[in-house]
Amino acid sequence: MRLSTTLSYTQDVVALTPMIQDLESAGLDLLWLQEAYSFDAVSALGYLAAKTSTIGLGSAILNAYSRTPAVLGMTAAGLDHLSGGRFHLGLGASGPQVVEGFHGMAYAKPLTRTKEVVDIVRKVVAREVVEYTGDTVSVPLTKEAGGTGLGKPLKLINKPDRPSVPIYLAALGDKSVETTAEIAEGWLPFFWVPEKAEAVFGSALAPGLAKRSAALPALDIVANTTVAIGDNLDRDSLLAGMRNHIALYVGGMGARNANFYNDLAQRMGWVDEALAIQEFFLTGKREEAAAAVPQAWLDQGALVGSAAFVAERLAAYAESGVTSLDITIPPGIDPIQTVEQLRAMM
Repeated sequence: MRLSTTLSYTQDVVALTPMIQDLESAGLDLLWLQEAYSFDAVSALGYLAAKTSTIGLGSAILNAYSRTPAVLGMTAAGLDHLSGGRFHLGLGASGPQVVEGFHGMAYAKPLTRTKEVVDIVRKVVAREVVEYTGDTVSVPLTKEAGGTGLGKPLKLINKPDRPSVPIYLAALGDKSVETTAEIAEGWLPFFWVPEKAEAVFGSALAPGLAKRSAALPALDIVANTTVAIGDNLDRDSLLAGMRNHIALYVGGMGARNANFYNDLAQRMGWVDEALAIQEFFLTGKREEAAAAVPQAWLDQGALVGSAAFVAERLAAYAESGVTSLDITIPPGIDPIQTVEQLRAMM
């Protein structure tokens, strides 16, 4: 099982660079950088490519609307070159609040858009001439579609370091999870609880994997969890960040009738709790929203406890299909020691 961690869009990449370099030395495999409507992740990834040497670098996630598919392909090839073949392209559809609210792009056919972006990114990185006619993207743009008619099929000028860059898709709904299992190198799920994974995702993963090309590697499933290892830990305090994170997404990341994360919590079996969290959050009662997060979710979805407990939970994650563990380390816990402890258990 690989180990990764994700930097929030609120964190200062420059200030954290010494710690990132220490994590690299401790054996962390991959560092993901978030991007919502923050500083862009691409600049930070280019900076870190120059400041590190072995750790993988990934975007988690770049949305499929605000950059053209060709620009995403150029970005993937460019960052892969700067990092010496260490880049992982994390993509997702995001949601209408960001895509329409911040970027002014219509949030139309998100699954189709994502698939077509993947197709074109792969063409760009493989240095193929980009000619593509899809439902959301047509390259070159024809005169009939509003162009001048002067567009010419082109291919990337530079020669990429690799003929392909691993693509990881953020997916929640059944169709998007099925598509991810079929076409992507990796999957960035949200809110992974080992005991719930098969019931929530199994029926979508199976048909996607059945259609998966033999040319692709085994699907890398990257599950996030909070980690703190030790005896006599103050679990409530250490899990407060996870509790608030769940409340934010289940309660506030989307409108009342269009919150993908709330839908996911309900699919996990916490229907009443998900609705209560949302009601509290949308009426300004954030503490009550956090308090409404089920304790079972925190117990099953985090690795906070003794070494024996964490080892047991690691086995549960592996058994549920996780191949990469993305760890969140609470304030006050030594991140280097935690990576070293996890490495010793694997």
